Amino acid sequence: MKSKRQAAVLALAASLAPICVGAQQEQEKALDAVSVTATREARATAEVPQAIAVVGKEAMDQKKMFNVKEALQEIPGVLIDSKNGGFDARLIIRGAGLKAAYGIREIMVLRDGVPLSDPDSFTRLDFVDTLDIERIEVAKGPGNLFATGSTGGAIQIFSKSVFDDSANNLRIGAGNEGTQNYHLRYGGKVTDSQALALTVTHRKMDNDWRHWNQFDTTQTSLKHGLILGSGDVVESEVSYAEANVQLPGAMDAALFSRFRRSGKQADTSEAWKNSGRYSKVWFLNSKLEMERGDFSFKPRVYYNTWYHYHPVTGIINESEAWVSNIGADLEGQYRHAGGTLVAGVTARRERTPDARKYQYRDVTLASGRVVATRSDKKGALAEIDDATTLLTGIYAQESWRPGDRWIIDVGMRYDVVDFDDTNRQFSKYDFASGRYVAGAGRTEMSKTFHLPAPKLAASYRLSDHLHLFAMIAQAGQIPSGSELSNNRSLDAPVTRNHEVGIKGRGAAWQFDASVYAMSVRDEIVQQNNGGVTDYVNAGRTDKKGAELAGSWRPGRDWQLGGHYAFSDYRYDDFTEPVRVGARTINADRSGNALPFIPRHQYGAFVAWQQGPWRARLSSNSWGRYWLDSANTEKYEGWQWVTNLALSYGWGGHSLNLNVDNLFDKHYAFEVKKDSAGKVTYTAAAPRGVMLSYRYDFR
Repeated sequence: MKSKRQAAVLALAASLAPICVGAQQEQEKALDAVSVTATREARATAEVPQAIAVVGKEAMDQKKMFNVKEALQEIPGVLIDSKNGGFDARLIIRGAGLKAAYGIREIMVLRDGVPLSDPDSFTRLDFVDTLDIERIEVAKGPGNLFATGSTGGAIQIFSKSVFDDSANNLRIGAGNEGTQNYHLRYGGKVTDSQALALTVTHRKMDNDWRHWNQFDTTQTSLKHGLILGSGDVVESEVSYAEANVQLPGAMDAALFSRFRRSGKQADTSEAWKNSGRYSKVWFLNSKLEMERGDFSFKPRVYYNTWYHYHPVTGIINESEAWVSNIGADLEGQYRHAGGTLVAGVTARRERTPDARKYQYRDVTLASGRVVATRSDKKGALAEIDDATTLLTGIYAQESWRPGDRWIIDVGMRYDVVDFDDTNRQFSKYDFASGRYVAGAGRTEMSKTFHLPAPKLAASYRLSDHLHLFAMIAQAGQIPSGSELSNNRSLDAPVTRNHEVGIKGRGAAWQFDASVYAMSVRDEIVQQNNGGVTDYVNAGRTDKKGAELAGSWRPGRDWQLGGHYAFSDYRYDDFTEPVRVGARTINADRSGNALPFIPRHQYGAFVAWQQGPWRARLSSNSWGRYWLDSANTEKYEGWQWVTNLALSYGWGGHSLNLNVDNLFDKHYAFEVKKDSAGKVTYTAAAPRGVMLSYRYDFR
């Protein structure tokens, strides 16, 4: 207990150290990163009136970057983990994304300004090459122009520019659990006005510590850049990815107890032992940036098409005809004497023709009930679905500068989402009887959501080092297609956020602190009742929290830092449908805390660099959280899970050692309890070690 208290004091002291030394360094020049995600204009993060975080190239170069988790896990208010260390991620920002059984929901994800999220805000990361990332920006909560129909905010991934030949590198890595990593990025100017860059990456993990846990992906990208005679720039890219991930099942208490002793998970207590996602994705996009005096125009067009084979609980999904997603975003900026006006229109359409669901072919039965799957092979056809989702939107924001200390942002997004779906269900898996039964036949759905998202925010410069900000913003959340197919009466949740904060920047220190209160109307809640997943609206949810992050360089060679988040999220008005025998009753959950959200999240790091040597030691913790909406049981969380990065460089060469979960702690990253009282545990990865060689072409 004493060591935990000491570590907590270290994290808090590292975060607050900048405030203590600020008076002595008042003459130093403040340093800051630049963000475009929250406001669509390049602006120092201290001047952005919203809680944001930027993870830069230097930080990511010290990580093996198999998963975006590695880049985002030290941001307060961001909860992220992965089942197998591959592209899958459970991502929650200030409670948004909590209901996602898989993938990312309620959070807008972009790459170079191009949406990776579907029009219904569902995001997959299987075609993101994490070794081609230059930096990542995270804007938390409602209030930014990029977040289309998403209440959790926006994550924007910036890839390495086609014009940046300093990004050319070769990387080879290997580690325990069958980990392999191969990466090549090479490009440069082919003429004075054109550049090409080729990127090829292959990653693989056997993950033998757990059954059915392998992952591999191969990604190829070709980028082209063209500088026009007027100085305008056109950048285009075509990429192809194949990704295969086995999604291991959870454990009951007995299996989890064995895992805690041994670090091995031999089996899952669930019947569905062969879940996974196997995908192929083509992704094309092109963007133009042109300036004429005080006017800038930035049109983007994009298209992706994908196929997947996706065994999940009870059913196997397959997109027989490839899904297509096409869209455009036309953005303009006008710089005037009083500030900047940003405005634009966006449109996206996803077409899912002939999407099919199948029964599992190879199952073990007991008294007619499915008790286990033996493979992920498909059996009888269960369902055919044909769906189209169309999103159209407009946005505008005036960033007014009434004085040299003030920036006032007044903005609005307005999005309209149309769902059309025709379904033919021949059979379905019935959780009550544990067998496949007759389906509902032919059904049709047509639904439209209108999602206004206004914002008023202000930033005030107290001094060269300190900025205050305040914001009131609202956003609507698009229900995903799968949620609507489960419950067609779902309403779109609306989140309103009130937030104030202070940001400090100095040559050797920086910090961000904020306090927020969010009210959510009609929040969509995932309910698990004896294996059946349902989605229902809660009447009202209140989310209150505080976040603090900071770093300090006490000398040229050292850097200390830490982060802390406090979250108090409660149902203000919510009755949960609960099955009791053959009956369904409405149980009142008003006043209860939301499940899975730890009240306290915190961490600390220390980094050192001298000559060719670099080292970084970081440690993260999640506090206790409730397992269910009924608040009947808590999980202890996990404390001070530590990661180590050590590298030595010479010339263009470097050797890098990454050790995740350095002290080999055996814990669950997710524990949940259904309304029938069943508790399941999803294991976090034990210690992982990887040694890699990198060569930077000069």
